[in-house]
Amino acid sequence: MPELARAAGGVASLVVVAATALVLSACGGGSTTGAPAATAAAPRTLSLAAQVGEKMFADATLSGSGKLSCASCHDPNAAYGPPNALAVEMGGTRLDQPGTRAVPSLRYKDATPAYADLIDNPDGVSVPGPGGGFTWDGRAASLAEQAQIPLLAANEMANASAADVVAQLQAAPYADLFRQAFGATVFTSVEGAFAAARNALQAYQMEDRSFHPYSSKFDLYAGNKIGGALTPAETRGLRVFADPATGNCAACHYQGAGLNGSSALFTDFSYEAVGVPRNPAIPANADPAYADIGLCGPLRTDHPAAAGDTFCGMVKTPTLRNVATRRSFFHNGVMHSLEQVVRFYNTRDTLPEIWYPTVGGTAKARPDAGFPTYGLVTTQYVGGTVRKYDDLTAAFVANIDTQLPLDGRAAHSPPPMSEQNIADLLCFLNTLTDGYQPPAVPPASGPCTP
Repeated sequence: MPELARAAGGVASLVVVAATALVLSACGGGSTTGAPAATAAAPRTLSLAAQVGEKMFADATLSGSGKLSCASCHDPNAAYGPPNALAVEMGGTRLDQPGTRAVPSLRYKDATPAYADLIDNPDGVSVPGPGGGFTWDGRAASLAEQAQIPLLAANEMANASAADVVAQLQAAPYADLFRQAFGATVFTSVEGAFAAARNALQAYQMEDRSFHPYSSKFDLYAGNKIGGALTPAETRGLRVFADPATGNCAACHYQGAGLNGSSALFTDFSYEAVGVPRNPAIPANADPAYADIGLCGPLRTDHPAAAGDTFCGMVKTPTLRNVATRRSFFHNGVMHSLEQVVRFYNTRDTLPEIWYPTVGGTAKARPDAGFPTYGLVTTQYVGGTVRKYDDLTAAFVANIDTQLPLDGRAAHSPPPMSEQNIADLLCFLNTLTDGYQPPAVPPASGPCTP
């Protein structure tokens, strides 16, 4: 792919090979057998189990409130992510109980392996650390196991027991379909019926193409299809994405060929601690003693926190597919625009005072000209101490990833990405949005065309 080779000019050879493999593995070296064209309508044939799962997914009666379905938080119109910009969603029997983590998208989960301390990815690449699993902390080994969590969580769908879920399924208008899928006697055992319900939700997510459509502009590009040519800005953004000296996104968000001939998944399923700022919009954070340390709790309980544990504070690397459609970011939903996230990665270390609170300083009545306004802190302080990594227990700060751009460079030193790099990277990330339809006439100008 000469276009990618040009985009990768000057990039370290290892990343050039990885980025080239990303495209060639998807398009078969230039054939038309890679990811399906964005405009092609895939046949929709679901098994009986998946048909049950489809009805369950939209069924609000399967909640303690009778008003919350899977689709309420995993909206099909929002790439199966949250339909709003809330940091956490509300659940419970009266829909007044806040969650503690941001809702992730359910798209592109079909290739996720079970959690392991050392993971071999589907593309044969070993991650030197924890990887795989479902939810932000990987505590569920499968989509079926994951489905049980919101059904029974007191601050989500809030069913008191599996028996309550089964009782609602027995009364549901699709109860006969449930019996057809899992047997006439399926409801004679609560345990068996609840297991069938979990499997139905898993089957729906595995089989229905809308959960893994591969219909972005990038997929057209990777499949060497008409309408997939990247603009100069998008091509430069791909270079920033892969370049270990600027964006270095590929270090965690690269994976080559996915399963079934799909193109890149844009996650390596690894776990990282990046020092995301604490989010005061999460009610649990009002308690200064509360700490979300990912793999080590509080939601995951089989990996208790201990001094020196190198996994504590880490959360799973999400896919970047459809990232431009999200309205809350990171596991705690603390940021609300993709540009802000990119700028955080670029300036967490060089301008920590705009991301973390300052203690003991004096606020300036008017910030200096040029003081950034894109951070979480828009007040400029004189003196004081910046409380960097304020949402991570001090004992686990050593677990923070030090890969560039989060490489711990000195405050107020030049950041790794230029303004042009940031603009181009945002252009490329927008090519990962599903449902792309090539325009009849390509735009003559715009932020992502030059």
